[in-house]
Amino acid sequence: MNTPAPRDPRGPVDSSRIPRYAGPATFARLPRLDEVGAADVAVVGVPFDSGVSYRPGARFGGNAIREASRLLRPYNPAQDASPFALAQVADAGDIAANPFNINEAVDTIEAAADDLLGTGARLMTLGGDHTIALPLLRSVAKKHGPVALLHFDAHLDTWDTYFGAEYTHGTPFRRAVEEGILDTEALSHVGTRGPLYGKKDLDDDAKMGFGIVTSADVMRRGVDEVADQLRQRIGNRPLYISIDIDVLDPAHAPGTGTPEAGGLTSRELLEIIRGLSDCNLVSADVVEVAPAYDHAELTSVAASHTAYELTTIMSRQIAAARG
Repeated sequence: MNTPAPRDPRGPVDSSRIPRYAGPATFARLPRLDEVGAADVAVVGVPFDSGVSYRPGARFGGNAIREASRLLRPYNPAQDASPFALAQVADAGDIAANPFNINEAVDTIEAAADDLLGTGARLMTLGGDHTIALPLLRSVAKKHGPVALLHFDAHLDTWDTYFGAEYTHGTPFRRAVEEGILDTEALSHVGTRGPLYGKKDLDDDAKMGFGIVTSADVMRRGVDEVADQLRQRIGNRPLYISIDIDVLDPAHAPGTGTPEAGGLTSRELLEIIRGLSDCNLVSADVVEVAPAYDHAELTSVAASHTAYELTTIMSRQIAAARG
């Protein structure tokens, strides 16, 4: 059932009256979903990391991002918008998925995403490992049909299986292509780098329809040119953005499971996202924050600002659609 969100959005706790470090750590100190009844953008955590192939710990990523997001403020000067005044954004808590059964977890995440999207909300999901992107894409595609995908990541995540398992953090986008839930005319990886198992990885990826913008491409061509290329590839299609925080160099995001040298800076990532503000962003995720390997909240801070920019884009589009 599509439940309309309040037209007079309830925003974050006033940090000039209540210190940022006090009170519950909802995303950006926003109200909980049950406090407002319905939301235009639901920020939801998925504390699941049973699909990782190297360092575990991303199950704690969502709450680490929430803690780091205490410092976010309600006006976004980079996009000249107050996202929490333009639309009702609320923290929807966590989707509790079985950590011992990946297939069951995938089904649980999909069903919970169906419920949230069914209220009319867009999703800003905080992972969790990248396995969760598949059930989220399945749910979004039920509503919008096959969607365009921008995948920010050091890795392709289009491998077939790991140890015979078809659902892992390295396989979600191959499964999504096989299931027909992605628009194969509008797919791109951004920020990829590092060693592969073989050249066939790239050949298989190209056959699925993916374009690739490597981290070296971003460095050489600059963020404006890259964002323009991505906008042209996407057009006005419904767009899903999936961001593995390891797209950033380990200097900017050490707290992740599979770090690779030579990545984007946090400034480059944020500027590319801002350059996509006119795209039809229907939902997004930020995944693979593993706080056990972080220090000084570097990774969580980068992830919270990334989610803030994505949320701002969605809020602006919701407000524009309402006139």
